[in-house]
Amino acid sequence: MHSEVVSDKPGACPKCGMTLVKKERIKTKDIVQAGHVMENPSKMNFWRKFKMSMSMTMGMDHTGLAGREMARLMEIDIRNKFFFSLILTLPIILYSPLGTEFLKLNFPSPLPLPWFLFILTTPVFFYSGWIFLYSTYFALKNKTLNMAVLIAVGITAAYGFSVLLTLIGSADSYYEAAAMLITFVLFGHWMEMKSRRGTTDALQALFNLVPPQARVFKDGKESMISTSEIKLGDIIILKPGDKVPVDGEIIEGETAIDESLVTGESIPTVKQIGDSVIGGSINIAGSVKFKATKIGKDTVLAQIVRMVEEAQNSKAPGQRIADRFAKYLVILAVGSGFLVFIIWYFIAGSHPLLALSFAIATIVIACPDALGLATPTAVAVGTGLGAKHNILIKDAQTLEQVSKIQAIVLDKTGTLTEGKPKVTDVATVDGFDANEALRIVGAAEAKSSHPLAGAVLDEIKNRGLTLPDSVEKFINLSGLGVKAIVENKQALIGTVKLMKESSVDLGVLEQKINEFLERGETIMILAIDGIVKAVIGAADPIKPNGIKAVERLKKLGIEIAMITGDNKMTAEKVAGKIGIERVFAEVLPEDKASYIKKLQQEGKFTAMVGDGVNDAPALAQADVGIAIGAGTDVAIETAKVVLMKSDPLDILRAITLSKATVRKMKQNLFWASIYNVLAIPIAGGILYPSFGIMLRPEFAALLMSVSSIIVATNAVLLKRVEKDLVTV
Repeated sequence: MHSEVVSDKPGACPKCGMTLVKKERIKTKDIVQAGHVMENPSKMNFWRKFKMSMSMTMGMDHTGLAGREMARLMEIDIRNKFFFSLILTLPIILYSPLGTEFLKLNFPSPLPLPWFLFILTTPVFFYSGWIFLYSTYFALKNKTLNMAVLIAVGITAAYGFSVLLTLIGSADSYYEAAAMLITFVLFGHWMEMKSRRGTTDALQALFNLVPPQARVFKDGKESMISTSEIKLGDIIILKPGDKVPVDGEIIEGETAIDESLVTGESIPTVKQIGDSVIGGSINIAGSVKFKATKIGKDTVLAQIVRMVEEAQNSKAPGQRIADRFAKYLVILAVGSGFLVFIIWYFIAGSHPLLALSFAIATIVIACPDALGLATPTAVAVGTGLGAKHNILIKDAQTLEQVSKIQAIVLDKTGTLTEGKPKVTDVATVDGFDANEALRIVGAAEAKSSHPLAGAVLDEIKNRGLTLPDSVEKFINLSGLGVKAIVENKQALIGTVKLMKESSVDLGVLEQKINEFLERGETIMILAIDGIVKAVIGAADPIKPNGIKAVERLKKLGIEIAMITGDNKMTAEKVAGKIGIERVFAEVLPEDKASYIKKLQQEGKFTAMVGDGVNDAPALAQADVGIAIGAGTDVAIETAKVVLMKSDPLDILRAITLSKATVRKMKQNLFWASIYNVLAIPIAGGILYPSFGIMLRPEFAALLMSVSSIIVATNAVLLKRVEKDLVTV
């Protein structure tokens, strides 16, 4: 079911072993070739589905749309094999020594007991247990040792020796051990797959947001085409109630779009010409035309899904150690099984069946299946919960690292404040009009991306003013301001620092500038031909949850610092209102990373929270980069954690989720490891000489599977942390 697999000849998929089916010839510019792709399971007959079932292996890739479908099919297949095995295992137990001697049952048998058990166990071994045998074939072919190898060794030893004993006419056998081991392990893997697949349902729901068809405007006509046929640059029409099919930019009209299902923002966003739209969002009111700028795997929605999938399939540092340990445990288990047999048979002189019982029990009990499930299940549940609450964590390593954060640097604009400042004051020198000051500043700032530019332009619109047409030689002075020639006047607009560096005296407006700064306003000073003419004050409202988030983070013992390009007085006023003591002010975008490095040099595990655009270097420098209010490529590429909403409390939610997930990882690794360490000696018969305690292979199978079920269940219990995420 890997649609990306293409071959020029018939054969099997190298990833999962499924049969490739012929595809129509593919025409390219230079050659015509025959390709092979996976057959659609929904069109298969019973025999084809059975063959697919027998070609599935453990550890198959479950990423992408095809991968998720394969995960669904594999879960169903393992469930079916489990119930098939369970139905036959129950009578096997009743007729085995476990039933006749331990439970004191005595049922009539149509055949001699060993042969009857052989008939019942053989379908369980070759149908339900085939996934372990087939997976072992691929593992050995690739020269690797994994859990499938050990399970296959255990069930083959129990079944193989039982068949041998039956053929030589012995009344003893281990059929129940083989059947129970297969049944319990299948149940453990079914539970594990349910927990994994459940976390991807939210991702599938995201994919379902994309409409199957879209209205495209071409050659002066409107037509409906499949969303998959949309090309870059196509003009798409949105009418009220339509879903946005791909990412794009509005070129005509005005509307309000509900992006809550994609970004988590609950309030519909007003969209005008030049604004971007995200695929999967819903057009609430108004008809617009937009140009497709991103399609397919490049859309924001597809990137989000891909990022969460990569996180779920990545390995935490603890799991990488566990995987390496598990490989050696496979060798240890098989070796210890042989060693136990040698000790009991050749050294202790015990009956071969007793020695064989201890050997098989040792191999079975040592199976590191639970160790292999320990962190992947927790990671899958944790990242799935994060995605549900619009917290996207890129990989398992980051999921662990977020719990270690000791210091957080918060960018002021857009993180702690709304990022939408409003003009609050305008002061001018005598003889210079405030409206004229706004017109000149607006004309120059119109080409700037700074949030203050939007505040000035909004004020101009509110006052009904018009912008000058003549703007020349515009230069953006990063972090300081802008300069341009407006209506033949040399205009310099920016901070006090810019004026000082340009040797411009603040003159009579210095007192007003200080007043604005003392109120915590951000200022724009206008100098014309080297003389200060006006100062504009703007205030950026603090986000409602900003103060609460800082307070809660400080209670966790995390040091909070604020970083901004604003002047020191304004920055300290805003920080004081929020409750932040450490402030880095008048910092240029390119210098932000050096302040992150400063905290790291103090020995603190540091996170940076920013909007992911001008904060990209700092996000990359931080131990954990967190982009808030994301929607840009830079945010998704640079940050390790993406908070789709612009809520500062999501930082706390991410840390809460990380700590809970790491706690589950440690619990699972402890139980899986301590279980193997304590169980192997008992299975090897260390208690038998003194206390007569013997762990039969069937009980070993039960206990081994119980450990896997406990680990998978414990990971699923992580979902209980969801109430903490909601009530933060």
